Amino acid sequence: MTDIESRIDTTRPHTARIWNYWTGGKDNYPVDREAGDRIRALHPGIGEYAKADRLFLGRAVRHLAGQEGIRQFLDIGTGLPSADNTHEVAQRVAPDARVVYVDNDPLVLAHARALLVGTPEGRTDYLDADLRYIDTILAAAAKTLDLSQPVALMLLGVVIFIEDDEESYAIVRRLLDALAPGSHLVLSHTVTHPDMPDVDEAVAFWNEHGTPKLTQRTPAAVARYFDGLELLEPGVVSCSAWRPETPAADVAMYAGVGRK
Repeated sequence: MTDIESRIDTTRPHTARIWNYWTGGKDNYPVDREAGDRIRALHPGIGEYAKADRLFLGRAVRHLAGQEGIRQFLDIGTGLPSADNTHEVAQRVAPDARVVYVDNDPLVLAHARALLVGTPEGRTDYLDADLRYIDTILAAAAKTLDLSQPVALMLLGVVIFIEDDEESYAIVRRLLDALAPGSHLVLSHTVTHPDMPDVDEAVAFWNEHGTPKLTQRTPAAVARYFDGLELLEPGVVSCSAWRPETPAADVAMYAGVGRK
């Protein structure tokens, strides 16, 4: 057994693998599918959150590469490879775009090669690290990205794993402080909302049975991650409502894009 294989626990459901299951992927185990089905029974629309979050990623990256001239992306909390990963979207618009992926999930690491196949003009790299290891992330990213130039910091569905509010805000701020003016924050986060009480029940089930545990925050608390940034329209909204090509129902996953 390799070191990576020894780190993969197939006895407990895992967030990245359930997300993969909900989006139609095949990198999951029976325990993940069972938990995913249980959660979906509690909240039938929750599988749509994963799809809406992925579509938001695509729209945000296309805007940044196409309209804002961003050519560098630091994607932390990458998740399992699927259709239209950050480098694929960015390099479709700008073949010379550079992307660094960061995740500490062993199954993501096992599939990292799929994330490293980019255009000849661009460059992709992968780092096995926890979001909390800020200095390690920045030092490794600097080998591929020029941090003196604007970078898009991608934090999709990852700060939900930092339970302490102040710690999570401090992590995002430290990362942004290391980036050049003109950089952008792209962030999404599961929310608790009075109009969506079944989401709370689904998250409670997950935190009892799955790993790692999730922290919900209110829409206002999610907006706080963008303090000091210039928020791009339409602000911090359901990720399905951030510049959609066609109207879609709101989901309890809020997102925004802000410029430093």
